[in-house]
Amino acid sequence: MAEKIRIQDYTYNLPEARIAKYPLANRDDSKLLVYTNSVNRQFTASRFTDISKYLPKDALMVFNNTKVVPARLLFKRDTGAVVEIFCLEPDMPSDYQVCFAQTQKCRWKVIVGNIKRWKGGKLSLLNAFEHSDNEDNSLYRMCSEIGLKAELIERSANSAIVEFTWENGMSFSKVMEVCGRIPIPPYLKRDTQPIDYVRYQTYYAKKEGSVAAPTAGLHFTERELNDIDNIGIKRESLCLHVGAGTFLPVKSEFIEDHTMHSEPFSVSKCFLESLLNYAEKPIIAVGTTSTRCLESLYFMGVQCIEKGVPGVVEQWEPYRKEGYDYTLEQSVSALIKYMNDNAIESLISRTRIIIVPGYKYRVVRFLVTNFHQPQSTLLLLIAAFIGESWHSLYDFALANDFRFLSYGDSSLLERI
Repeated sequence: MAEKIRIQDYTYNLPEARIAKYPLANRDDSKLLVYTNSVNRQFTASRFTDISKYLPKDALMVFNNTKVVPARLLFKRDTGAVVEIFCLEPDMPSDYQVCFAQTQKCRWKVIVGNIKRWKGGKLSLLNAFEHSDNEDNSLYRMCSEIGLKAELIERSANSAIVEFTWENGMSFSKVMEVCGRIPIPPYLKRDTQPIDYVRYQTYYAKKEGSVAAPTAGLHFTERELNDIDNIGIKRESLCLHVGAGTFLPVKSEFIEDHTMHSEPFSVSKCFLESLLNYAEKPIIAVGTTSTRCLESLYFMGVQCIEKGVPGVVEQWEPYRKEGYDYTLEQSVSALIKYMNDNAIESLISRTRIIIVPGYKYRVVRFLVTNFHQPQSTLLLLIAAFIGESWHSLYDFALANDFRFLSYGDSSLLERI
C-alpha cells in the first residue's frame, strides 16, 4: 500500500556544494537531463535551450503562472525586538485578488517568528531602508508614508491570523512590493538579495499569491517559448499558489503519517476545454505544481460524475478505491458540464493530493522538473512518475555536475 512507504527509502546523499545558491547568469544557461523514449530511456545530458528538440509534437504544455509575493515582513516591538511575519495566504483564501486590492486593512494567515514575545498590541514595520544606499532613501520614505502595522488576531500551534493596517491608500499588493522581501528557500542559507526579486520568479509569472516559486519554470525565456510554439505545441496556463509547505520535510517514518499541505488553484473553462481536446494526446506539465493541479482536476471530474459537484481533493483520495475507470475525457467533460450548468467561468478550489509510488497518473505524460531534496514529497512524486529509475537519474545528475534544488538545473522526464 502507498501509505506504508518508508520515507528513508527515498533518500540520497546531496553534498552541500551541489545545491545551487544563486541563479546562473541567464535563465536558460542551465543543463537539461533528458530521460524519455525519444532517447531510448538513456540518461542524456543536454542544454535547456534545446528542450524543444525532445518534446513531442502536437502536445499540450501546461505552465503555472503564479507569481511569488514579497511575503516576509519585519516588524519591531517597543523594546526593539524584531518580529518576522511570513505571510502564507489571505484569511479568506478563496479570493486572493480581493485581498491584494485592499487599501486600508486585510487579514492573513501567517507564521510569526518570536511569537512568544508578541503579547498583543500593534507592531510597526521595521524600515530596512533607513540606512540603505538607495538614491535619496526613496524606499525609506515610501515605507514611512505607508505606516504599516500588524495586530495579532488569533494564534494556533503552527500559524496565526494577523491584521495589517496602513494609511496612504496604497493597495496591499503594492505595500508588500515596497515593504516585503522575497521568501527564498531556507536551504539557500542566505539573505534575500536583489537578484532574487527578478530570478526567483518565472518569466511568465502573472497572478500574485505564491510564497515559493514553481521552480521548473525558472529556466524558460522567450526563446524557449517561441521554440515550443514553432513546433506546434499548444501552451496553456493554470494557477496554483505554492505554499510554504513545499519545503516541509517528511519527518514521519511512514508516509501515511505525513500531513500533506493544502494549496489553492484556479483554472478557466477555456483551459479545461483545451485539456479535453488533448485528452488523447501528450500532456506536458512544467513542474510538480502543475502536475499536482492537473492530476487533481481528474479526481474533481470524478467527483462531478459520482456526486454532482467537485470539491477539495484530499490527500489519499486517489488511493481509496481499487481503480477509477473513468477516462480523462469523461472526467474533464463532467467538470465542464458542471461549470456550464452553474455559469462558472473559472474553477477555484484547493488540493491536498499526495503523489507517491503506487499512484496511477491520469493526465501528465511528460514532466519538466528540477532535482529535489532527499526524503521530500516532491522526490516521491518523481519516483511515482519514473519508478525505480529515479535512483539512477539522481546518480547520473550527481556524477555529471548537475546543480540541485530551486536554482539548479532541469530535467525532462517521460512517464513509465
